[in-house]
Amino acid sequence: MNDSKAPDDPAKPDLTSTIHLSALRSVPKPRPLEEIFSVLSLEEREIVSQLPQRSAMLIVIAGPNKGARFLIDSDETFIGRDPKSEIFLDDVTVSRKHAKISRTAQGDFQVVDLGSLNGSYLNAHQVQESRLAIGDEIQIGKFRLTYFKGRAN
Repeated sequence: MNDSKAPDDPAKPDLTSTIHLSALRSVPKPRPLEEIFSVLSLEEREIVSQLPQRSAMLIVIAGPNKGARFLIDSDETFIGRDPKSEIFLDDVTVSRKHAKISRTAQGDFQVVDLGSLNGSYLNAHQVQESRLAIGDEIQIGKFRLTYFKGRAN
């Protein structure tokens, strides 16, 4: 007589599971604003301090496209691999229409994922939609962009 249970026996629990590797990413500790501004060049600090009212800027502080700056001054700014995007990020890790930065009713900005394949991350957490604060790091594919608002805002 065989005492082994069949794999589909309800009395025997299924021990398989799915592991989502994105949950294993290290999450950076929030940095003080002084530290965030200290990594900017003098030129970048001057530009950020003179941003027009109701505008913001994304700056690539490290990684691919280091030093690139993107002015956010409209109600919607699209990010993607599509050359028609206001923020064009040319890499296969970026969807054609990956995300957008949109102005809220209060005049702040938020990042909104547009159903991208690899997701959009804010401070190493995957988000569908989230309000932005000075110093937030947005990751789109392999690109890491830091969000700044001028003092006039």
